[in-house]
Amino acid sequence: MNYCSHCGAPVILRIPAGDDRPRFVCDQCGQIHYQNPKVVVGCIPEWEDRILLCRRAIEPRRGLWTLPAGFMENGESTLQGAARETFEEACARVAISAPYALFNLPQINQVYILFRSRLLDLDFGPGPESLDVRLFALDDIPWDDLAFPVIRETLSFFRHDRERGQFDLRFGDILRLDEAGRYELLLHEP
Repeated sequence: MNYCSHCGAPVILRIPAGDDRPRFVCDQCGQIHYQNPKVVVGCIPEWEDRILLCRRAIEPRRGLWTLPAGFMENGESTLQGAARETFEEACARVAISAPYALFNLPQINQVYILFRSRLLDLDFGPGPESLDVRLFALDDIPWDDLAFPVIRETLSFFRHDRERGQFDLRFGDILRLDEAGRYELLLHEP
C-alpha cells in the first residue's frame, strides 16, 4: 500500500500506539489501514452419490478441478456467498444443509468455509470462471488434478465420512511447507 484510501496522502508501515504489529498508517489524517484475511466460501454440491466439481477457467491453477467456492462479498452471509459462488461457477442451485469444513491458510491470509449442500436439479453448466462442470462419484474424482490442497483434504474427509455414514465438522490449519506444493494439515477438535 502506498497511499491512504481515506485522504490520498502517502502511508508508512509502522506499529501504531496500542498495537502489536506493523500497519499502514497515514500521518496526514491518522487513518490506520488494517489488512485482514479473506474469507472463501463454497459448497460440496451432492446429487445422489456424486459430487459436482468445476474445472477452473482462471488462474491460479487454470484447468484443474475444484469445488465451487470463492471470496465472500460485503453485505452477504457465508450461506449466501456459498450459494452465489456455486451459481456463478457452475450455474447450479443448491440447498445448503450444514457447515462441513473450516480451514485456515495463514500463509496466504485466507479462511475457507465449505458447506454440504444438495443440488436442487441437474440444470448446471460452466459459468464464466469454469471450463467444465461435472458430477463425479467419489471413487472417480480426479485426485491428481485437484487445484488446491484445501479441496483435496475436504474431499478426502468427505469420502471417508460418506463411507462411515457420519459427517463431522472438520477444522484445522493447512500450512504450506515449500514452493513444491508440499503442505501439512493440522486438525483441531471442534
